[in-house]
Amino acid sequence: MESIEVVVGRIGKPHGIRGEVTVDVRTDEPDRRYVAGAVLQAEAPRGSAFAARTLTVERTRWHQGVLLVAFSELPDRNAAESARGVVLRAVVAADEAPEDPEEFYDHQLVGLAAYDVDGTHLGELVGLVHGAQDLLRIKTLDRREALVPFVSALVPEVDVAGGRVVIADRPGLVSPFPEDSDEEGGE
Repeated sequence: MESIEVVVGRIGKPHGIRGEVTVDVRTDEPDRRYVAGAVLQAEAPRGSAFAARTLTVERTRWHQGVLLVAFSELPDRNAAESARGVVLRAVVAADEAPEDPEEFYDHQLVGLAAYDVDGTHLGELVGLVHGAQDLLRIKTLDRREALVPFVSALVPEVDVAGGRVVIADRPGLVSPFPEDSDEEGGE
């Protein structure tokens, strides 16, 4: 069975003296990804001396809305400090889907055809940008790239099985502003 890696978090600062670290959670399923015994792939930031390729979850707890994780390979505060900035990935089966039907893994979305609500083909979903607000990267039919906030008001339908995503397009979102297309057409 084919598998893929999905980003599930990034290690922040140490917490206490026993090797616990804060984790910037990048998954909607932290209780599924950060279970005791889970082995996560570890990617150190450029220039880091951190050498471990995997980290094993020993225990987790929430503290004031922040996930604290103790990894077997980080026995003390110094080891925890050395892991700051490490990106954590979980290996999942390629056909695995999140438990919530309203959630998606990036690989499920990349490659979907993008249409507006009237059925006009807008382009292809070529990637996602994760941050405070996730954005869909759409390559338009005229080879531009548009970023669409991944919210239900702008993305009312995601049909992974049907290979399409519907975008409530408006001028300047995916399609250009009318004056932009007039200028390009008038040259």
